[in-house]
Amino acid sequence: MKYEKEFPLFSTKVGGVTKKFDLSSVEGRKEYFEAKAGGDIAKLKKYFDEGKTFIAYLLGKKNSGKGTYTKLLMEIFGREHIGHLSVGDIVREIHAAVEDENYKKELMDYLHKNYRGYITPEQALEALLGRDQKTLLPNEFILALVKREIDKMGKKAIFIDGFPRNLDQVSYSLFFKELVDYREDPDIFIAIDIPEAVLDERMKNRRVCPICHTPRNLKLFTTQEIEYDEKEKQFYLICDNPNHERSRMYGKEGDEMGIESIRERLELDDALIEKVFSLHGISKGLIRNAVPVEKAEEYMDDYEITPEYVYEFDKESGKVKTTEKPFVVKDDEGVEVCSLLAPPVTLSLIKQLVEILNI
Repeated sequence: MKYEKEFPLFSTKVGGVTKKFDLSSVEGRKEYFEAKAGGDIAKLKKYFDEGKTFIAYLLGKKNSGKGTYTKLLMEIFGREHIGHLSVGDIVREIHAAVEDENYKKELMDYLHKNYRGYITPEQALEALLGRDQKTLLPNEFILALVKREIDKMGKKAIFIDGFPRNLDQVSYSLFFKELVDYREDPDIFIAIDIPEAVLDERMKNRRVCPICHTPRNLKLFTTQEIEYDEKEKQFYLICDNPNHERSRMYGKEGDEMGIESIRERLELDDALIEKVFSLHGISKGLIRNAVPVEKAEEYMDDYEITPEYVYEFDKESGKVKTTEKPFVVKDDEGVEVCSLLAPPVTLSLIKQLVEILNI
């Protein structure tokens, strides 16, 4: 596995803990984390209660789960201690809200006070919105937008998703704390190792309700009711939302191509992680989405492995039978691996944070 020498395979098994926890419920996850990492969680809570924070840069391929892991940390430690900052979300918010004159004025006032660069804030905004295709968007402009969001958050441990975004921004991230005047917090790079085959299946089998836009996955995140269309020879997830009539869920245009539609982005993400791991003077961690099949029983409990859903249509009853099996793929080195659910990956992150922060 990648970086196995620097980051040995992590085991989630804890002596004496034999209970099977329901990782799909908040209460089940609470029991799970307390049973498997209660001591480390207590250390981090004490760290936060003492007013200490940190900045963590989440580096991972598109759809690798950066937002999911941060949400689980928020669930454990509270939103008053954990903040999630997505550069992509910031850009999307500006695209959606900039037509509001009050919002635009507030944004431009902030940029005039905090942005420093070789083009004006107005020119940079036009480049961000795609209206100016000739002007290259400065990294300094992205930094100013990130600083604006941090200023809103107050004193929290911040997980930054989407920065650094390219190789040029790696150098900026090394001095990010000073650039945004963000106290003397430790900063950490956290990389996510996930097989491309997992990302491919996530994309190809993504399904969305056309009414409420709830996302699911035909293979990995099913619904209570499945429908089989005999004419089309296809299985359809039926949305669980009780607030509207049952509706079939569909894939988005282009999803059938899987990761090939984002191949260039994936290669850049790999290059970013390799670049960051070659740096000195900054703490680094690695969390893995998968474990080799031959080591799964030794390192993981069976309920921590992602289930794959398989469907079979019974003509006599007219119903669809759903069965589960471990989700197994080949990783980027050709090794058969079991993909993991988000809680055990987050468990690894908690353990590493305690070690990196030396608490």
